[in-house]
Amino acid sequence: MFWTGELIARTAPVRRRAMPLRPPLQDRAVAAYLGLAIGDALGATVEFMTPREIRERHGIHADLTGGGWLRLRPGQVTDDTTMSLALGAAILAAGGAVEAQAAAGAFDAWMRGKPVDIGNTVRRNLVAFRQHGRPEAQPSEHDAGNGAAMRILPVALACCGKPPETTVSASRAQAHVTHHNALSDAACETLAFMVQDFLAGRDALDVERDRVGRLIGEFPVFAYDRKRRDNPGGFVVETLQAVFQALFATENFEDCLVDVVNRGGDADTTGAIAGMLAGARWGTGAIPRRWLRALDEDVARACEAQAEALLAAAGAA
Repeated sequence: MFWTGELIARTAPVRRRAMPLRPPLQDRAVAAYLGLAIGDALGATVEFMTPREIRERHGIHADLTGGGWLRLRPGQVTDDTTMSLALGAAILAAGGAVEAQAAAGAFDAWMRGKPVDIGNTVRRNLVAFRQHGRPEAQPSEHDAGNGAAMRILPVALACCGKPPETTVSASRAQAHVTHHNALSDAACETLAFMVQDFLAGRDALDVERDRVGRLIGEFPVFAYDRKRRDNPGGFVVETLQAVFQALFATENFEDCLVDVVNRGGDADTTGAIAGMLAGARWGTGAIPRRWLRALDEDVARACEAQAEALLAAAGAA
């Protein structure tokens, strides 16, 4: 994988160490990255299952048990996390800048590493990049999937404390490599700003009103109500509806992730995005210790290291 040699030291499995004390901003950033990976690993077990199938097989799915259609090891992650780490490594290699060509190269190297999973839109547009070398896919109304949104966290961290337009341009630079679509852009930018808001300690009600409210005002298709969004597919609108319902209807990290992955559907991605936001909202102290112990040790260390490095590159540490 693109990021393996640079960020992950392969060692024998060890028991997860206690989380070190960090300043609040760093702590929330690390929690966001760990939350991304934990939500990914948790949701992958029940990806493409219906809520009824999940209940019949697992009762309430609440542990990192692996398995699922990908037959993962307990605590193993999928493309949501590994693409994020590939993007983050490219940003750090560019001194903290989010460059479309570097992102495309990183994603291409990631795909050449034969990841455990890859979305159809991502694969198609990366194959096209190999052919013509241009890092921006053609605009398409059919590319409103969640593949760019799931990997937005490194952008949010790298742009932390910078002008909003920097976050917008950086978000589109990485997103348009594979998803050049207005709905995808709106989702990515909203998520990046929400992460930054939570890192700054903003209240969840304010974030929902300002960020989600603005998103729905500009794109009413994202509106959600009390009717539970079950079986969310890869369409980014369905993904965000399920994530927002879970995030704003729960009061802690664990309940948020358990809620969203037990809705089934594209559960690794809803889990990853919800985990990213919940980690930024509640910090590392809210993450269940059993999940930290079960998460792949090398991935966990890479997430922690990259979160701190991206903040430092942004000058926000």
